[in-house]
Amino acid sequence: MAAIPKYWLALLAFGACVYAGNCRAQSYPAKPIRIIVPFVAGGPTDIQARWAAQQLNAAFGQPVIVDNRGGAGGVPGTEAVVKSAPDGYTLLAGNPGPLTIAPSVRAQMPYETLRDLAPIMLIARTASCLCVHPSLPARNVNEFIALAKTRPGKINYGSPGIGTVGHLATELFATQAGVKLNHIPYKGAAQYTIDLIAGHIELAIIQFAGCAPLLQQGKLRAIGATSRKRTPLIPDLPTIAEQGLPGFESYNWNGVLAPAGTPSTIIVRINEILAKQLATPESQKLYLSQGHEPGGEGPEEYAAFIRAETEKWARVAHAADIRQE
Repeated sequence: MAAIPKYWLALLAFGACVYAGNCRAQSYPAKPIRIIVPFVAGGPTDIQARWAAQQLNAAFGQPVIVDNRGGAGGVPGTEAVVKSAPDGYTLLAGNPGPLTIAPSVRAQMPYETLRDLAPIMLIARTASCLCVHPSLPARNVNEFIALAKTRPGKINYGSPGIGTVGHLATELFATQAGVKLNHIPYKGAAQYTIDLIAGHIELAIIQFAGCAPLLQQGKLRAIGATSRKRTPLIPDLPTIAEQGLPGFESYNWNGVLAPAGTPSTIIVRINEILAKQLATPESQKLYLSQGHEPGGEGPEEYAAFIRAETEKWARVAHAADIRQE
């Protein structure tokens, strides 16, 4: 029998791989799916992940388990997804901290975001309020900037920790405003909100839904919104950008990603399910009522968004000399 040419063997092998991949995608999912949240339960990333889990469970008829793995700014939990099999059974609840900020502030990273992860869909962006303690004699951004210039380095602000969105967003504000503030890192937003109410710190960025009742009760004062446009939750609050810092905007955001190499048919299917649900009037109303801006960007748009955010926070980290060992 004549020997089979090597190029035919290569073609046969390639065809077998494609066929096997298509078969896996067509039978997907045949077992429970796991969404790893790289933070503790109860936060915005966890909430968005549980929403995604409900939609996938309803569509696939398979259990979708939310697996919280908090610690170290979300990097270990994200790394666990990167090291998982790219078969669609392990997904990541995405957050800017470990995906777009950590690469610029940590000395070493165990992954490269867009090399090792495949974006599926951006679920929502969440802006915040720049809040001060009521005793601070500043009722808007311009008054705060004028005050801060008379107290360089003496106004304390809180954040969820070094290298978080709250940290870098406040440093972005300080850089654009030309003021020097003193950073006090906390383990989470709940802790620094308590200290801001008590007057132990003077400034912090707090998400809309969390600060709205505190503003109504007079426990805090909001001087600006970090969003590009005003929020329906607090329509009278002007954005930071419209108060003299053009281009300023900062969002926390959440999405779903998979390990790089996950079959495109699986990524498209998950995206279709989530995008369809997010577009419903019920989901839109729910998200807007909680101060979120519904997303819906697919794989390519989400990847471009991550790339732009990474470049933005790299500039902020460099300008403020923020490093985390």
